[in-house]
Amino acid sequence: MMKSAFRDIVKPVSLLLTIANAQIYLMLPAIANKIPDASLPHASLNASLKIVQQPLRNATTAICPAQLETAIATAIDRPQLNRARWGISIQTVNRGDLLYSRDAQNYFIPASNVKLFTTAAALQRLGSQFQIRTSVYPTIAGGLRVIGRGDPSLTDIQLQALAKQIKQQQIHRISQLVAEDDYFQGSVINPSWQWEDIQADYGAPVNSLILNQNTIKLTAIPQQVGQPLRLNWSDLREGMQWQIENEAIAVPAAKSSLNVSRDSGAAILKVTGKMGIDAPSESINLAVVDPKAHFLRHLQRSLAQAGITLSPGDELVQQQDRQSFLGLREIAFVASPPLSELLVETNQQSNNLYAEALLRILGVRVQLTPTTRSTAEIGLQNVKETLTTLGVDPTGYVLADGSGLSRQNLASPVAIAQTLRAMANSPLASVYRTSLPVAGVSGTLKSRFQGTTAQGIVLAKTGTMSGVVALSGYINPPNYEPLVFSIIVNQSEQPASVLRQIIDRIVLFLTRLQRC
Repeated sequence: MMKSAFRDIVKPVSLLLTIANAQIYLMLPAIANKIPDASLPHASLNASLKIVQQPLRNATTAICPAQLETAIATAIDRPQLNRARWGISIQTVNRGDLLYSRDAQNYFIPASNVKLFTTAAALQRLGSQFQIRTSVYPTIAGGLRVIGRGDPSLTDIQLQALAKQIKQQQIHRISQLVAEDDYFQGSVINPSWQWEDIQADYGAPVNSLILNQNTIKLTAIPQQVGQPLRLNWSDLREGMQWQIENEAIAVPAAKSSLNVSRDSGAAILKVTGKMGIDAPSESINLAVVDPKAHFLRHLQRSLAQAGITLSPGDELVQQQDRQSFLGLREIAFVASPPLSELLVETNQQSNNLYAEALLRILGVRVQLTPTTRSTAEIGLQNVKETLTTLGVDPTGYVLADGSGLSRQNLASPVAIAQTLRAMANSPLASVYRTSLPVAGVSGTLKSRFQGTTAQGIVLAKTGTMSGVVALSGYINPPNYEPLVFSIIVNQSEQPASVLRQIIDRIVLFLTRLQRC
């Protein structure tokens, strides 16, 4: 799966997910920049469209701190935005001087801004050089035992490296292949995630043996008019694990309307709808159904390619009594990149799987005694304890996951700003800042703020889901001291594109601050 598929939990422009009869529908094409609420007065509708259509003004006129409240009011106090809830906190980094506040103490759904909490706690607890190890041990019965510890970066390339190390131990045939997938305790899916989310790549299951981000890609290609679409899997062997009912056909030039539905908990897909004969191929990234079995199949394949075969008649083993492994030495391992690099993927690409894996690793690292709680729950407790020691108000947020995919997450702009300030004044400040997207340059901000006064001087975490848009981070105004800011809008019927433009205008105001 392409890393870019994890984008702030927003449905791609070419792909909408809806629920119907316990199925997910990936609908194409999606809606462009239009105001969906036909009840808006005509003048308000036109005003909203102007917000979308107008390019960001790269004004250079200085703004005094005393003028900031009026400037922000001109951006958000508009009739077409009167249904939205805005939460804003703007402070100086060093002293925490408050420049602007609007409902900043209240709770908002923060979307992917939750990752600011998770990654701050992970960096503080684990350190920038922490790595996640995947190990292989021999078994007494002449097999191999693989222990996963939740490395979200593990791919087939690392499995091939493992197989090569095992081959160097003069191992040519094994009697069994055992997977230890219980490093993380509890459900692989957060119970508060919505149905359509857990079927897509950005809601993939989080287990101890993650491989290829626990996703697989299906591509639909039109062939001849009236004929079924050709459906290609990114991995043909893995695709054989799925059952497909293909009722989608190619039609003369027309808008594509492709629907893909999946049965709950089963690898059964039904593809319906149509694609224009000249339409480009459409790719659909799906979460795997059984991540442990998915890992074992790929590992067996890598071993076979290295010349290590599983004895005829023997099977892959999901779990085995640990007593039979005691005293055996590690014969192969692969390690993840250091945490500093994992954080870049987590925040810059807003990678939900990475954030959830790090949350669970935090839960394992502080687990000292047996408990009935899940690893994720312990991780959330660890996040709160860590941030509290940094000076973040523990009542300022309530977290249900580590990524922001859950709508049960709540956070105040003040709590987010406190986290940003605490990390800016910590010894790990540069690592944390480097993990954030840079305006007009990298990550989820690469296409925003280009050619404006914000480009290159704003580092911030984006957040988007239906009715929610957020942006929180750092600004280094050329004529003012460094700032932290958190801007969240909830309960708006306006398209995300409209809300983003307004948030971006506020950010541009901040880049023009100077003392006066």
